[in-house]
Amino acid sequence: MDNYVEISYCTQCRWLLRAAWMAQELLTTFDQEIVELRLRPGTGGIFEVRANGELVWSRKEMGGFPDIKELKQLVRDRIAPGRDLGHSDRKTPEAGS
Repeated sequence: MDNYVEISYCTQCRWLLRAAWMAQELLTTFDQEIVELRLRPGTGGIFEVRANGELVWSRKEMGGFPDIKELKQLVRDRIAPGRDLGHSDRKTPEAGS
């Protein structure tokens, strides 16, 4: 299957650099799985990430921006569910443990 990712970002909010950085991270991690990544400018505070057309992150619905580790896991679950992400899959130790 040809997997694609689309990041919609708000131009009024100047979120192009954030969107481009996340795109770079996803393309580096999923260099064999993603055949196309689109940056889609928008307005009104939009920041959404879709994998194969399925919404995986919405700033408005989820209350902020994703941590890159979490975003990679969400995208992986849509495009390559069996793939190990190495250090991005490891749990971080809880404080005081």
